[in-house]
Amino acid sequence: MSDARQSRFNIPQVFWHALTTIGLEPAAVLRQARLPMTLHLGERSDRRHVSTEEYFRLWEAVGVLNPDPAAGVLLVTQLDSSALPPSSFAAFIARDFRDGLHRLARFKQLCTPERVQVNEDGATCTVTLDWLRSQQPPPRLLIDAAFATFVELGRRGSGVHITARCVELARPRSNSPALAEFFGCAIRFGATRNALVFDTADLKRPFPGHNPELLDLLNPALVAALAEATAPATISHQVKSTLKRLFASGRPEMVDVARELGLSERTLQRRMTEEGTGFRQLLLESRQEVVRHLLAEPSIEIDEIACLLGYEDTNSFYRAFRTWEGTTPTRWRALQTRH
Repeated sequence: MSDARQSRFNIPQVFWHALTTIGLEPAAVLRQARLPMTLHLGERSDRRHVSTEEYFRLWEAVGVLNPDPAAGVLLVTQLDSSALPPSSFAAFIARDFRDGLHRLARFKQLCTPERVQVNEDGATCTVTLDWLRSQQPPPRLLIDAAFATFVELGRRGSGVHITARCVELARPRSNSPALAEFFGCAIRFGATRNALVFDTADLKRPFPGHNPELLDLLNPALVAALAEATAPATISHQVKSTLKRLFASGRPEMVDVARELGLSERTLQRRMTEEGTGFRQLLLESRQEVVRHLLAEPSIEIDEIACLLGYEDTNSFYRAFRTWEGTTPTRWRALQTRH
């Protein structure tokens, strides 16, 4: 993926729900991963976007807090398919396993920083994963969960207990039989790659729940979302996304944003000027967008919002908000609740 493209990825709400199915609270996982405690709040927010490195830290934290060797598999198998985001749900109403597998491969990066490769070669079909913007080895639980997702797709979609032909894992051998029991085959540890291999014959298995009408409705939106996610990101978008992540740690300056983006201040200033904007304008817009989103969450106190945005005290926040909106945060929240 080009460096100009979106470098952070959305965490679907279903991930946080899945944690609770294996006895973990999102706040505990975020604390262990050293990530903002507000990351799991809201349905649409840049606070739910993370880098690949941060995403890996989340999965490492899951492994620390739940050492069960089957934890990655359980995160997948205990979820209701209807709770999946549209990008994943569409695969379960595909024509057959092959169609579902390719749909999942195509749209998976809408939710996670991975690119799925599906290669058929005679009697076998091999699924491998590339991790966008990272040279680090992925956490073991993340690999387990990703491969379990493909197997569960075949099993739930077809109604047949499909097993893998082979699973190759680059990590050292484990004495637990959990993975072999789930995938239905021997696990080859210490391999040169992480790969999941199916019998090509299984790809022909039809999905009784195939729903072409719903797919026709979902597909255009998914294609548009994928195009947006993989399109070059403007510097304004990158700056605002970075500012929203930095607010909680204080009052970010241009030098902080430039450092996060791997640019010099001069280069960042030049690129913002080329887009007809400036740092102070983007700072104001970012703060306003975050404030409006946080105020829409009734459970978050206004003094907590002031703290999260880096204001020295609540009065300073009130004065700034009145300048933007012509009213107080309390009044603005009340008016939005009525609507």
